[in-house]
Amino acid sequence: QVQLVESGGGLVQAGGSLRLSCAASGSIFTIYAMYWYRQAPGKQRDWVATILNGDFRRYADTLKGRFMISRDNAKNTVYLQMNSLKPEDTAVYYCKMSDSRGYEYWGQGTQVTVSS
Repeated sequence: QVQLVESGGGLVQAGGSLRLSCAASGSIFTIYAMYWYRQAPGKQRDWVATILNGDFRRYADTLKGRFMISRDNAKNTVYLQMNSLKPEDTAVYYCKMSDSRGYEYWGQGTQVTVSS
């Protein structure tokens, strides 16, 4: 059993920053990649960023330059640094982990609210 727990969400004013964390625990097989997604009210869940083994990173085009994904392998934790936040960044942010067998695990989500 694998658990992913996100933290770091909250209420922030436009232009502010937040850093989200997602810690994986349990019977973790070799981690292949970790991801961040977000889901705004009434919308589908959208991919935000990916970090692979070897530190290869990818971002949604609209978020490049404002968001940065990183990971601490020793802690099985992935982070999402979010800067210059906008009201349209308001969403529930989810992390996902995939292991080398192709299994995927999701966290429960953390709410980010950006006020104007």
